[in-house]
Amino acid sequence: MDHDHVRAVDPAVADALSAEASRQQNTLAMIASENHASEAVLEAQGSALTNKYAEGYPGERYYAGCEFADEVERLAISRAKELWGAEHVNVQPHSGTQANMGVYLAILDPGDRILSLDLTHGGHLSHGHPANFAGKLYDVEHYEVDPETGYVDYEGLRETAEAFDPDIVVSGYSAYPRVVDFERIQEAADVADAYHLADIAHITGLVAAGVHPSPVGIADFVTGSTHKTIRAGRGGIIMTDDEHADAIDAAIFPGAQGGPLMHNVAGKAVGFAEALEPEFEAYASRIVENARALGDALEAEGLSLVSEGTDTHLVLCDLRESHPETTGGDAESALQDVGIVLNKNTVPGETRSPFNPSGIRAGTAALTTRGFEAEACREVGELIAHVVNDPDDADVRGEVAEEVDRLCAAHPIYE
Repeated sequence: MDHDHVRAVDPAVADALSAEASRQQNTLAMIASENHASEAVLEAQGSALTNKYAEGYPGERYYAGCEFADEVERLAISRAKELWGAEHVNVQPHSGTQANMGVYLAILDPGDRILSLDLTHGGHLSHGHPANFAGKLYDVEHYEVDPETGYVDYEGLRETAEAFDPDIVVSGYSAYPRVVDFERIQEAADVADAYHLADIAHITGLVAAGVHPSPVGIADFVTGSTHKTIRAGRGGIIMTDDEHADAIDAAIFPGAQGGPLMHNVAGKAVGFAEALEPEFEAYASRIVENARALGDALEAEGLSLVSEGTDTHLVLCDLRESHPETTGGDAESALQDVGIVLNKNTVPGETRSPFNPSGIRAGTAALTTRGFEAEACREVGELIAHVVNDPDDADVRGEVAEEVDRLCAAHPIYE
């Protein structure tokens, strides 16, 4: 990528930007929350809208000169409504966490009760981890996945909802490889007369393409990230019905944020336009096909998958049975050395520290963007297993690194 203007002003940053572009091209991005945005999205996010303050909403800004910012935001909203079928959409959250904050601020008071999936079982920091604002401001209880099956324990969730009496139940997860039954979670929320927030941060693109069931029209609120499987500009989104529209908008601005990042909103608009094209559905289907191929290869090589497979864009590998002495951190480090970038991750029934847990998480959204098909993802699964099986073998690492180089060269990110 060309960074001539940056280089003229700041060679050190230009070098870092060039090195990062090279790193992405020459490694396999398999962190499940990452993807490669198109050059059109990158251009929108680097546009002159970076310069514009646009506090407020289209037609109701606090500053003058917002006519084109209004146009971009309206496009992002209308395209999001078409993609997900929502009545009301707010595209201003800076991130998925900011979107969740907006929902909490709209309907909860400090000390109110949140029921969410435990982080070690696949939940998210912003669903109530004690180190996060949500865990500090609200009374949080967790439900879990069944440690034997790896699936959400829906009966246990319902029982916990009855006993805990939450004000809001949170669904949607960051390390859960199976289809989420939003209707069953809604039933648990109904038992407690609670709101239901479905955080589809990871599966926004899968839901938009109809590859995963949608919570829109089931949950009271749907939040998400816009840079993962939907592959748009970096940020967050909130979807709800008209009844809660004003409360959500007020919670984002002025409740949680000041001026929106209009260049990111432009990136969202462009990415949503791309997702409305017919080929996006095929892309989302390939993501899932590729994740299943990856998982099949890992299992064939003797590694254990949580829930024994996947329905989504990610696989979660539990190393305790096949490699009891190997931690997720060990595997992450060894794989990064050969150009495979994924992340260590907790697994259900975790017995180690979350900073060096027992599992690894791998996603296929970015590989699919690069044009990987199922056979190539099976090969990647075999390469991962070779390194995990022999992390200290220099010959194995060298051979795997060569194969990674070949795969990267055959699948350029940007022509």
